[in-house]
Amino acid sequence: MSVPFQRAGWIADSNIYEVNVRQYTPEGSFNAFSRELPRLKDMGIDILWFMPITPISVEKRKGSLGSYYACSDYLSINPEFGSLEDFKQLVGKAHEMGMRVIIDWVANHTGWDHHWTREHPDYYRKNHEGQFFEAHGWEDVIDLNYDNPELRRAMIEAMSWWLRECNIDGYRCDMAMLVPLDFWREARMELDKQKKDLFWLAECEEVAYHEVFDATYTWKLLHKMEAVWRKEAGVDGLDEVLSYYNAMFPPEAIRVYFTSNHDENSHSGSEYERMGNAARAFAVLCATWNGMPMIYSGQELPNHKRLQFFERDPIAWTGQYELHVFYKTLLECRKRNPALRGGDPAAATRRISTGEHWRCFGFVRSMGVHEVLVLLNISGDSLVVPAGDLQLTGIFREIFTGVEMDVASVGRIELEPWGYRVFEKNPSQ
Repeated sequence: MSVPFQRAGWIADSNIYEVNVRQYTPEGSFNAFSRELPRLKDMGIDILWFMPITPISVEKRKGSLGSYYACSDYLSINPEFGSLEDFKQLVGKAHEMGMRVIIDWVANHTGWDHHWTREHPDYYRKNHEGQFFEAHGWEDVIDLNYDNPELRRAMIEAMSWWLRECNIDGYRCDMAMLVPLDFWREARMELDKQKKDLFWLAECEEVAYHEVFDATYTWKLLHKMEAVWRKEAGVDGLDEVLSYYNAMFPPEAIRVYFTSNHDENSHSGSEYERMGNAARAFAVLCATWNGMPMIYSGQELPNHKRLQFFERDPIAWTGQYELHVFYKTLLECRKRNPALRGGDPAAATRRISTGEHWRCFGFVRSMGVHEVLVLLNISGDSLVVPAGDLQLTGIFREIFTGVEMDVASVGRIELEPWGYRVFEKNPSQ
């Protein structure tokens, strides 16, 4: 499948950090979150994705504050978070620090009291009784009608407004597959004229949407990783999903890998509820496999609790950030090593036999003289991996410990239960 749009060069070695403004600080505001930017920059964050920042509908609202995804006005800021000027200043500060900002764009539906329901009721789908409705069981929203050319123009203009007013760097498009692909194609053609190096992320796992989008989600792998922890699947299950991705998606398509996000955390539990002791090993997989890693607010704490979705429920920061160095090590490795570039056909990924193939997931990423070896123990037992089985040569440095090894002479590599090792080859060897 050819991709008709030119992807910005900065995307391939980037990562995403999802920002839940409501729960991020006790204040739940843009200004309060702004204080965290230096820490996130130090951790290696490239792209800040803000969950929807538009006002929330009151009619049929869930809980006392409602869902971010029930918009009442596409061209305003949720006063819960601050002002438009506050957000502009936040974007400007992020840009000064070398980070980019994308916003969550909810194009499939709005809240029940969005001003379009009064001004342009023809923008919405209607049931047989001529009433607004939503087709997927979300009681607090109603579906828009993309058969209406006027709605399409209004939606693209709204997206354009955020580029003009706030100089954002792209969009994370909510439930993108529920909106016709030809609309997204039309939107990108128009918006790329305004700012060429935008990042387009689709919350979907549809191959066809890579005709427009730079990156898509990987729900299948997330659920398979959870199944591994529950002992309902093993290494063969991971191979099945990743082989499917390799076969079905274009080689230049970026897949976004994650162990948590706002949906999973609030509705299914933290990564520690869903993946237990395997959570860190799978975070390593997400950061080193062919794609782009995504980190959710608080994972660097680490956050073990479910954050409420419709109420204020701030992350219980301790000031320790126990996994800051863990994520920083992974993200810096991605930046400096071209073998870990996402969606670059020149970066090859090779699964390797380890002698513990039913418990150890191992692979090598390579580009030219650059190689990265990743070993993940997906069992509760200690493992020993024979180095001779890896078919590698040269000096490798383990990124978390700094220990170097000569693969030809080391003999064996030990992995603690649910442990992980990431080795970078010295390209001069």
